[in-house]
Amino acid sequence: MEKNELLPVVEQAVAERACTLSGLELDDDNNIEITIDKAGGADLADCEYVHRAVLAAFDRDIEDYALTVGSLGISSEEADRLLSQDK
Repeated sequence: MEKNELLPVVEQAVAERACTLSGLELDDDNNIEITIDKAGGADLADCEYVHRAVLAAFDRDIEDYALTVGSLGISSEEADRLLSQDK
């Protein structure tokens, strides 16, 4: 996966939630870490929306990536934990 392919998808999803992109990390092993922010604080629904947008745009079976989305108020680990409990 290339960052220039990922960035437009993330930017659009972030904008749709009235958030801002605070960080986007993509390493050589296709580990993606996205950090978002929002006036008043981004919440779990914002993180989940961005997460689902990336999942919809890139097939994990083809791209073989790991994805975490967090906010300045919710760490990516906390968001993952909350999402797992939600399912």
